[in-house]
Amino acid sequence: MKTDSADYQVHIGRGLLSAVGEVSMRLTDTVSRVFIVTSPEIERLWAAPVRDGFSALGVPVETLLVSAGEGEKRLGTLERLCEELAAHRADRDSLLVALGGGVIGDLTGFLAAVYMRGIRFVQVPTTLLAQVDSSVGGKTGVNLRAGKNLVGSFYHPLVVIADIDALSTLPERELRAGLQESVKAGVIRDPELFSYMESHADAILRGDADALQHVVEASVRMKASVVGEDEREHGLRMILNFGHTVGHAIEAATEYRALLHGEAIGWGMIAATRLAQSRAMLADSDADRITALVHRYADLPRFQADAEQLLALTGGDKKRRSGTLNFVLPTAIGSVEIARDVMEVELTGAVNAMLLEMHFGRPSAPLAPAQPVHA
Repeated sequence: MKTDSADYQVHIGRGLLSAVGEVSMRLTDTVSRVFIVTSPEIERLWAAPVRDGFSALGVPVETLLVSAGEGEKRLGTLERLCEELAAHRADRDSLLVALGGGVIGDLTGFLAAVYMRGIRFVQVPTTLLAQVDSSVGGKTGVNLRAGKNLVGSFYHPLVVIADIDALSTLPERELRAGLQESVKAGVIRDPELFSYMESHADAILRGDADALQHVVEASVRMKASVVGEDEREHGLRMILNFGHTVGHAIEAATEYRALLHGEAIGWGMIAATRLAQSRAMLADSDADRITALVHRYADLPRFQADAEQLLALTGGDKKRRSGTLNFVLPTAIGSVEIARDVMEVELTGAVNAMLLEMHFGRPSAPLAPAQPVHA
């Protein structure tokens, strides 16, 4: 991964957790102490090889625990972790290790960015969602009641180490939800990945390590190419938000309890696809392939929200610029555009189409183009 402000490696493979210490120590001159930030569940399953690797090199290791779930990704948790670091006399030579999913990675990255105005950290993602997306690219942050990731910073890790073996203990629902980010990667910039996920769905869903590694590598490669061109989301990087505007609104409407992040993004991709289809930007055949792949990889849960509520919540999404909501719309498999002129009536139609699909299944006929409404 190379950007204007950072240049670091992403290691993807099997049996890498025991090498986290060795790889990390090769990249830095001095480490006074290591702090592994993780959840109790991941600490029990996967912390030992990481801890033992650093201990074998004579580096003291402490563990800071954060309960699993989006509810912990908040300023209160960040403050508590800062106090714990201070109590353990963490200094500028300390190293944080984010061992877990996207919540742990985002929270630890922000912690590293603000503690003593910036210390080093390592990303060790243990969920598919974190491996293919959130661990790479330098976005860190926490949520507010008003929306997701509204407080944070761009702060890159020393290295990213993604061990495919860690996915073996991932619940099936979380694996499927995480795969939605790879579907997204295929739609926006990698038609070969999209086709691979179509033709290898059975192997991927049964957890075949080689198939999963292929998906993770392709997803990371795509994201690295985008972030390398636009590190701070001034233009191109916005395409990574495909499905996220409506997806984040769904998460907020359900108070982050009813759906996993990837499931909400799956519904958001369907809404964006229907919007593109209604604008005649996307062929019906490609729209069918996108929605079919979204449904193939996740049994998307139903949720309680109406179009008016979801539209109101998209207004609080941080992707709104100068009063206009930017919307990423697919134009083909592997290609998207950023629409800056989406009218409320269009978005309402797309969200209603998504809600109808949720309740009654995929439509058998293409949607009629939306009619403009003039003030």
